[in-house]
Amino acid sequence: MSLLVLTHRDCLAHCPPRGHPERPERLEAAWRGLDQISDLRVEDARSVTRAELDRAHGPNYLDKIEGLDDAGQRIALDPDTHFGPGTLRAARLAAGAACQGVDAVLGDTADQVFAVVRPPGHHAEGAKAMGFCIFSNLAVAALHAIHQHGLKRVAVCDFDVHHGNGSEAILAGNDNALFISSHQSPLYPGTGDPAIPHADNIINATLTPASGSNEFRELWVEHLLPRIDLYKPELILVSAGFDAHNLDPLAQLKLKDEDYYWIGQELLRLATNHASGRLVASLEGGYDLKALENSVLAFAEALI
Repeated sequence: MSLLVLTHRDCLAHCPPRGHPERPERLEAAWRGLDQISDLRVEDARSVTRAELDRAHGPNYLDKIEGLDDAGQRIALDPDTHFGPGTLRAARLAAGAACQGVDAVLGDTADQVFAVVRPPGHHAEGAKAMGFCIFSNLAVAALHAIHQHGLKRVAVCDFDVHHGNGSEAILAGNDNALFISSHQSPLYPGTGDPAIPHADNIINATLTPASGSNEFRELWVEHLLPRIDLYKPELILVSAGFDAHNLDPLAQLKLKDEDYYWIGQELLRLATNHASGRLVASLEGGYDLKALENSVLAFAEALI
């Protein structure tokens, strides 16, 4: 089967203030990357259900977000995360696409899925929006796979340059999930220290500023890929953030386009070995538009 891409034009309608790095043009840059690939199936993302969100997020938080939308408010949920007309619709589509991808690979209508959506999700905690994120898209999807489909071993793999504190907080201690992250340290949000274990199912590994391809690949080969291999996941979910690229303005790592092809191939290899190829990736960070276009292209090519 060809790679299934889930996306939606309504994800453009989330519009933070002018100059904000998480802008609608990011999605258009990702689409330009995908337009260079012929062997794709593209479908509209679906909206997440309240029941799917309830597994990861508290009812008071969800009620608050829905109330803001009903009132048509434009508000800063934290210094980095903005809410306005169109935000809730986009966030529901971003979380829904991840769950839709899980349904597709477990229902044998796709082998690999790439949810090319925004806003990103891995910083959103159970009761708090932060770091540009409203809902924890892949944590919602992981819990959907566990509770709706009965999976016992779901691996969430995060190579965004920032630590996925929200994914970690929601999944920590869950016997049916493994969270694996590489990220720059020091850097926002200041979590993910490997020396401070959060739970037995959480594996963090850090890269110092100015680390490049060699350090990134060595970290995954020596520390992270073997842990996934040992876990034997039934499904691999990927927080696909491209802000460790050397052109990205929000961090100081030095990855290149080909590193995203490499990590895509490595994660697909593990999915093939243990999960009949079932892999669902969702777009996280990446804030230089040309680097994002090229990185999305490289990563998607690796999944085909």
